[in-house]
Amino acid sequence: MVEAWEFVVRRPELLVEWTLAHLHITFVAVGIAIILGVSLGVYITGKGRENIADILLYLAEIAMTIPSLALFGLIILLLGTIWLPTIGFLPAVIALVIYGQLPILRNTYTAIRAVDPAMIEAGRGMGMSETQLLFRVKLPLAIPVIMAGLRNAIVLIIGIATIAAFIGANGLGVPIFRGIRNARMDLIIVGGVSVSILALLVDGLMALVERRITPKGLRIG
Repeated sequence: MVEAWEFVVRRPELLVEWTLAHLHITFVAVGIAIILGVSLGVYITGKGRENIADILLYLAEIAMTIPSLALFGLIILLLGTIWLPTIGFLPAVIALVIYGQLPILRNTYTAIRAVDPAMIEAGRGMGMSETQLLFRVKLPLAIPVIMAGLRNAIVLIIGIATIAAFIGANGLGVPIFRGIRNARMDLIIVGGVSVSILALLVDGLMALVERRITPKGLRIG
C-alpha cells in the first residue's frame, strides 16, 4: 500500500489520465446502453410482444454468461470483417453496451409491466393517449425499478471496462495489466482501488439522481 501511495504522489497525472479515459469509455457505453435498453424495454411491454420480450431477455441473459475476453475477441473478429478498428475504444464500447443490456432491459420491462392496471385505466378515463400514458403514468411509476437497473448496469460497466485495457482501450485497467506484466504490485493496487472508488462514487451519484427524479409519493425514507 505504501508503494502504491508513493506512485500516486509521484505520478498523479497518470492516475488522472487513466481515470478520465475510464470515465469516457464508461459514459459513452452507459449512454448508448440506456437509450437502447430502455427503448427496447418499453417496446416489448406492448400487447402481443410477449414472444419478442422472451427472446430479447433470453439473448441478454446469454450475453451476460459470455466471458469478457471471449466477447472482446468475437467483436474484434466481427469488426475486422467490415474494416472497422479492431482494438481500442470501439470494440470496448460495443462489448460494454452488450453487457449493460440485461439489467436495464429486464428492469424496464418488469417495472412497466408491474404498473397497477387501475392507474392505467384511470389515465385512459381521463382521455390520455398511449404516448401520454407512457410518459405520464407508466414511466414515472416505473422509475425506481428502472433506476435500480441503471445503477447495476453502470457499476457492471465500470468493472468490465477495466478488462478492456487488454484490447488497447485506455483506462484504469492499464496500471493493473502493466503491474501484472512487470510484477508491480503498486500498479495493481492503484488500478484496483481506483476502480473500486470510482464505482462507489458513481453509484452514490446515481442514488442521488434516482431520489431526485423519483416522484415524491414513491420515495422511500
